[in-house]
Amino acid sequence: MAKAKAKTVKIQLVKSPIGYAQNQKDTLKALGLRKMNAVVEKEDNAAIQGMIKTVTHLVKVLDA
Repeated sequence: MAKAKAKTVKIQLVKSPIGYAQNQKDTLKALGLRKMNAVVEKEDNAAIQGMIKTVTHLVKVLDA
């Protein structure tokens, strides 16, 4: 049986976290976003959605 592919979401860092709260910087690091315009693909689940919501002003969600 083939395992169904999990739905993913692509996230791009579009604004520098300099000058923002430490928890927002830590959230970006946990998402794997370290450089400007970097794009990461993560599994779309409640935890990732919460992380995106925390830094919504710094990232852009791309079509997966």
